[in-house]
Amino acid sequence: MAEQSTGGESLLFLTDENLRKGIEAMFFAYRGFTADPDRILENMDYGRAHHRAVHFINRSPGTTVGNLLTILGVTKQSLNRVLRTLFDDGLVEARVGKQDKRERHLYLTDKGHSLERALSDAQRARMRAAYRAAGPSAVQGFRTVLEAMMDAEQRRQYQGPKEGST
Repeated sequence: MAEQSTGGESLLFLTDENLRKGIEAMFFAYRGFTADPDRILENMDYGRAHHRAVHFINRSPGTTVGNLLTILGVTKQSLNRVLRTLFDDGLVEARVGKQDKRERHLYLTDKGHSLERALSDAQRARMRAAYRAAGPSAVQGFRTVLEAMMDAEQRRQYQGPKEGST
């Protein structure tokens, strides 16, 4: 195949074969990235939905159920099932909103923080090893690619919560 270029920049990285390899790399990397937390969660009869809920409640203590629904992109019924088990097992607590009594603000309990730490420690160890192997410019490139794959709303959520103080 002849090299395509624009302004001297090689576009060989855009071939279907390279895109296929990137897609497959993401699938396998995701399996590796979730394997360690999955083993921890399996012992508790929890799944990835529980992990995501715990992660984002930890990221933004006091987040509302509505905000968590938006971030996770799941149905209210699905989230309620997950939250019910987290409440019942003493990992998450809900507090009534100060301004709006209909809102429930979610917080991790000490037990919830311990679980979140175990899950994120496992993922940080894998990510740290990969970052170390790839080097700083590759890490920045990786983050740039991931952010470019997000739509505007996902990028806004990724960049941080905009909720008022809790």
